[in-house]
Amino acid sequence: MKGRFLVLEGIDGCGKTTQLDHLANWLPSSGLMPDGATLHLTREPGGTALGAALRQLLLHPPGDADPQPLAELLLYAADRAQHVAQLIRPALDQGDWVLSDRFSGSTLAYQGYGRQLEIDLIEQLEEIATAGLVPDLTFWLELSVEESLARRDAKSDDRIEAEGADFLTRVAKGFAVLAKQRAWVTLKAGQQAELVSAGLENKLRHYFGSLPEGLR
Repeated sequence: MKGRFLVLEGIDGCGKTTQLDHLANWLPSSGLMPDGATLHLTREPGGTALGAALRQLLLHPPGDADPQPLAELLLYAADRAQHVAQLIRPALDQGDWVLSDRFSGSTLAYQGYGRQLEIDLIEQLEEIATAGLVPDLTFWLELSVEESLARRDAKSDDRIEAEGADFLTRVAKGFAVLAKQRAWVTLKAGQQAELVSAGLENKLRHYFGSLPEGLR
């Protein structure tokens, strides 16, 4: 039985890390995963050793090494190609489940809508980097830009987060467009974390159901 690929998407501060931690504890005992299947937690950028090095360059570049928008896009594509080939596809092929903090939707939202690079080019790179792999289910944790900025007020920003409100507004619009185009599951992330967690659980049960006893 092929594994499942799940993705959490959303703007900075939407609670992806909190919900990733929740699902990491809940999914293995939920009855949704087959016996013997492992849940792999990962993220983009940075899901592999190569990706971790690229993440540092992308988010915290040294000195004057900030990548230009097109170079930035290509670095994200390189991270994704390595991620899919080294971690995601092998895990799915052996029946494991993969839960990722961000995937290709974030590149379209941040580099396409935020940086205003050509959407067609980004989608071509997405097809190359993923080799056609599409998540089984993507959750968009929808949060207003105002709430995002308020939640992050006391935190230090990485290079992308430091782009400011106008950039983040374009990114949020991009996520809204993608969620509709790609039939993502939308959850309101401005509510209490426990309610978001319950919503994730309910949606996962709806889409995947509990496995018959003989497969657990």
